[in-house]
Amino acid sequence: MVPAEQSITPSRKNSPAQEPIFLSVRTGMTVICGSTDSDDWWMADVIHVDGGARDPKVPTLFQVADVDSGVIRWVCADLITHIVPDS
Repeated sequence: MVPAEQSITPSRKNSPAQEPIFLSVRTGMTVICGSTDSDDWWMADVIHVDGGARDPKVPTLFQVADVDSGVIRWVCADLITHIVPDS
């Protein structure tokens, strides 16, 4: 019998599967950026991750370089839709 204090209870934190994808993005990763409202997307390499004003550890803006054109731009966290796995 398991004591009550050691029993399994629901966690109040989000599991990794429920966390937004942008929380896992780090400098050097390749990501897919685009709007969920359209089919327009592009692949980019993350150059810099910028934290928010309330909590600098939570990324809100990403400086990325488009892999096709080389254009460097800032994108909001909600535009990161996928992380491309390392090969």
